Amino acid sequence: MTSPALVAFDLDDTLAASKAAIDPRIARLLLALLSKVDVAIISGGNEAQFRSQVIAKLGDIDATAAARLHLLPTCGTRYLRWDGTGFAPVYAQDLSAEQKARALSALREEAERLGLWEPQPWGEILEDRGSQITFSALGQRAPHGAKRDWDPSGAKREALRDAVATRLPDLEVRSGGSTSIDITLAGIDKAYGMRQLAEHTGIPLTSMLFYGDRLDEGGNDYPVLAIGVPSVAVEGWEDTADKLDALLPTL
Repeated sequence: MTSPALVAFDLDDTLAASKAAIDPRIARLLLALLSKVDVAIISGGNEAQFRSQVIAKLGDIDATAAARLHLLPTCGTRYLRWDGTGFAPVYAQDLSAEQKARALSALREEAERLGLWEPQPWGEILEDRGSQITFSALGQRAPHGAKRDWDPSGAKREALRDAVATRLPDLEVRSGGSTSIDITLAGIDKAYGMRQLAEHTGIPLTSMLFYGDRLDEGGNDYPVLAIGVPSVAVEGWEDTADKLDALLPTL
């Protein structure tokens, strides 16, 4: 591609350490990008994380830049845009109460059966994010190092994902971050979110550029690559920052 019209990112381990606020260097780079192109962030994190990890760290972002920023929490099951005063929902594909109950039960029961239910977690293991149910093996506030070391091969997440998916054939069950499993309505993943982004902005998928740390087949960023969005693999936010330093002069 010559020059992207929109640059999109995963959040955790791409723009920031897991559940951490973006570094001032990333904040400066995002604002520089927003002066040139549209920017989107799509991640399994909930809306509150987007607001604390990203929006709160962009300072007094001006209205023109804010209008170019697209936020897609919970893997694109929600879409937030600037409405002139704040970031408001464009849509939210929420799970029903019955679907949430089945998802929560299946995650706990299968994690316990597989010996993956942590007796002393850092915070809640199960979280209802409205449009997504998320299992965090070590708890929502687990330190980055513990999360990194819990399942380096991905075998634990794969076993749990497969077991839960068998019980929830009508829902989408997939591995999320380094310790997580995400459950949404069927057919909704990051590919869905990116297609919605293309529909709402009029920017073709082939005119976008995506950065993610899990572009490997089976990774939660892979669906973006699979639908034809030009993609760049990164290893942590510092790598993303270095790559953006190289990209910006070309825009």
